[in-house]
Amino acid sequence: MNWGVFEGLLSGVNKYSTAFGRIWLSVVFIFRLLVYVVAAERVWSDDHKDFDCNTRQPGCTNVCFDHFFPVSHIRLWALQLILVTCPSLLVIMHVAYREAKEQRHRAAGGDDCRCIYPNPGKKRGGLWWTYLLSLVFKAGVDVVFLYIFYRFYRNYTLPRLVKCELPPCPNVVDCFISRPTEKNIFTLFMVVTACVCIVLSLVEAAYLIGKRCRECLLAGSGESGRQSQDCMLSSTEPAGTGGQVFHGVDYKPPTASIPAMASSPATASSPGTLPEEEDLP
Repeated sequence: MNWGVFEGLLSGVNKYSTAFGRIWLSVVFIFRLLVYVVAAERVWSDDHKDFDCNTRQPGCTNVCFDHFFPVSHIRLWALQLILVTCPSLLVIMHVAYREAKEQRHRAAGGDDCRCIYPNPGKKRGGLWWTYLLSLVFKAGVDVVFLYIFYRFYRNYTLPRLVKCELPPCPNVVDCFISRPTEKNIFTLFMVVTACVCIVLSLVEAAYLIGKRCRECLLAGSGESGRQSQDCMLSSTEPAGTGGQVFHGVDYKPPTASIPAMASSPATASSPGTLPEEEDLP
């Protein structure tokens, strides 16, 4: 395995994830992947070789082992880890597609053109749906594999002794499983970590949906607040027709004092009297 490439993928997933997503990634990487690679794979390495039956009939041991262990734990866990981590890589590919599209847009329109994605890693639009569907898919994969393990191995445990009477076994034979206690411990550990990952994925999905609903409600309340403010401003203006303003019956128009014009004594007279005649010489 190329750990440099794997480290780059993990850093990309961690960069575009929420806090719950980072916790999920830590659980998958430390408690599932490392345990699988370091310990669990060695425990099941001698699975078929140490499966002993108290008969020497050719083919009986192989038939009984295939009946009680149709799929190995190791191969199921490997397939489960691959399918669980693929949606996170899909999110990284979506962000890379956005960045490439933004670069092509800038190359075509210049640096002064309007950005299509100001922040390509921000979960908006199609990336939000991709991230949400990836969470649902990861939780669904874990649930399906838990059901498969439960159908193959009741209560997720392995018995110490199994009885097999399938042909070509001559009669009912006893078969013994190697290290059943250690295998049960690892099986239950992987089951618990898978349940924790399911809970984290569902909590993160609920967090994303709740955050989006809150943003929509705040945007709607802000828009309604602006509309109500505009209505209040328009209602305070006086009603008029044709530019003429109507007032109430108690309205008194303002009066302006007109200054009296200065007149000479010879020509000033009262409005109701005629001017006197001049004396002849």
